[in-house]
Amino acid sequence: MTMIDRLSLFSPLDAVAFVLLVGGWLAVGWWIEHPGARRPSVTVLMTEYRREWMRQLVTREPRIFDATILGNLRQGTSFFASACMIAIGGVLAAISNTEALQMAAAELTQAMVPSLIWQVKLLVVVLFLTHAFLKFVWANRLFGYCSVVMAAVPNDIMHPDAQPRAAQAAELNIRAAWNFNRGLRGIYYAIGTLAWLLGPIALIAATLLVTYIIWQREFSSLPRTIILNGPAITPAKETAP
Repeated sequence: MTMIDRLSLFSPLDAVAFVLLVGGWLAVGWWIEHPGARRPSVTVLMTEYRREWMRQLVTREPRIFDATILGNLRQGTSFFASACMIAIGGVLAAISNTEALQMAAAELTQAMVPSLIWQVKLLVVVLFLTHAFLKFVWANRLFGYCSVVMAAVPNDIMHPDAQPRAAQAAELNIRAAWNFNRGLRGIYYAIGTLAWLLGPIALIAATLLVTYIIWQREFSSLPRTIILNGPAITPAKETAP
């Protein structure tokens, strides 16, 4: 069977649903990380709080509290990375044996669907899960880099390297958080892609629902309102050497 023959097994509506899925995933990710100044996302709002965290780190003694928080963040990335590995293994097992899916589909639609279609649809789920796994692993690594740089911040608050090194730790923390969020979006869309097993209409509906949920939590959620209504963060003024 040639590639054209394989593609002919999918309908034009399947192609539209797939393009919408990928387009929605890319668009909402870009929008969250590059919002307008008038309506920032929660992800962008939290970046300044992470910088303020590291500014407070310089004057906090002891710094066990900060190490505990960072450790909890790393545990979160490890948990989701492990969950993605388990999910990838389960979906790959389903790809290797699609008979159960074919039987279930035959009962629902009264039609036999070639196993290749199921395998391709599940492969898209695997790709999203793999993307999420890689993002979680990288976020874990970046949180590790952040912890090392935090440990290198001098205890003397008057040391010329104290604030610059804390700023370095903040930027590493921000990059880790953004990669963690990208991993979470990958999981959201992997779950949404499972709706494709019910047909292209279901995938379109699931894509729109997942995209809306992600958008709402970043731009129109109660936590965002709480963050916005909190005391304004004033960046520390740089002192002349």
